[in-house]
Amino acid sequence: MSRDSMSSLLITNARPYGEDPVDVLVTDGVVTSIGTGLDAPSDADTLDAGGAVLLPGFVDLHVHLREPGGEESETIETGSHAAALGGFTAVFAMPNTDPVADSAVVVEHVRRRGEEIGLVDVHPVGAVTVGLGGERLAEMGTMAASRAQVRLFSDDGRCVNDPLIMRRALEYASSLGVVIAQHAEDHRLTGGAQAHEGAVASRLGLSGWPASAEETIVARDCALARDAKAALHVCHISSARTIDVLRTAKAAGVRVSAEVTPHHLLLTDGRLTGYDPVNKVNPPLRTAEDTRAMREALAEGVIDVVATDHAPHAAQYKDTEWSAAKPGMLGLQTALSVLVETMVEPGLLDWHGVARVLSERPAEIGGLPDQGRPIAEGEPATFALVDPDAQWTVRGAALASRAANTPYEGMRLPGSVVATILRGRITVRDGKVQA
Repeated sequence: MSRDSMSSLLITNARPYGEDPVDVLVTDGVVTSIGTGLDAPSDADTLDAGGAVLLPGFVDLHVHLREPGGEESETIETGSHAAALGGFTAVFAMPNTDPVADSAVVVEHVRRRGEEIGLVDVHPVGAVTVGLGGERLAEMGTMAASRAQVRLFSDDGRCVNDPLIMRRALEYASSLGVVIAQHAEDHRLTGGAQAHEGAVASRLGLSGWPASAEETIVARDCALARDAKAALHVCHISSARTIDVLRTAKAAGVRVSAEVTPHHLLLTDGRLTGYDPVNKVNPPLRTAEDTRAMREALAEGVIDVVATDHAPHAAQYKDTEWSAAKPGMLGLQTALSVLVETMVEPGLLDWHGVARVLSERPAEIGGLPDQGRPIAEGEPATFALVDPDAQWTVRGAALASRAANTPYEGMRLPGSVVATILRGRITVRDGKVQA
């Protein structure tokens, strides 16, 4: 089916949000009819959903595609393949590339490469400070006004530690109508840290990353965002104490949103006992109490979204001793399955809830009016089809990313994405990317 020609698609036997099976007729990328026994034009493509759950396409506010400069670990092309296979139709690519995405030239390159590949909408995240140095604001206005239309800014991987710089960034963001996404880590408390500060780190002789290093930055930034009347997004929260700060700030009317990663929903610092660097991540895996709190806060809505923090690393950066290994884990192709295991199967979220945290709220936070839309007539046909009964075994070498650093190696996980549709065009069918 040509990307540019007029086209029709008939999806049969699909269950929107897990409800009763229907057919969905799509014309020129827009849903034109939903019902049973629908007829389609003779030249229409057809997709038998086989009773799979139909959801709005997933939106990831936090991925690392490594291009430019880190292509040995991932490229926009390989990352786009992984995203589409994971049910994602839009991703936000973090700016810690080489060169850093702190100018219109770099963000426009990222946006253009995503469009050329065409599997998912790739939205570049602009740096808050020049070179991620934390000392001087980047040209946020220029990036926002560029062809890339940057709407999310972050120094992810590094915290904007200086409160005056952060205040100015939030004030600037407020005037531009964009969002600052903060990597909440007071580096003065985490120098040399290798693991969550607690019993496991003490037993293993690893220097600790205290939860207070996250909590204090979030509290500070919520106050700054309140005064600036700005939108603040907190990246990959990991501490139960941070949830209390968020709950209080939201109740006071602060425009703050937050994300949790799949690995912070499922994994704990108990995995560190073998010193396998695949489990090294920033922020670190924390305790079972923290993991339980993340799940409850996500169900409650205090945590707004799931974002993968997809962080591929080539073997030379991971297959080394713990202290030298770079932090990060793959996440795009396993996100849905981890969410099914941690939230759907225990009854914490239904499929409407999955759509909320993987599609609707991420699109709203990221300023994407054509993503995360309801499954209804007149809406864009941008979908993920999920088989909730599937079981699959994760193998890093079989994933689409250039790297293989998955913490779920050998795990049997529930649920799988069987098809992904971007504005009426099938990008993944039967678990395979469509050229």
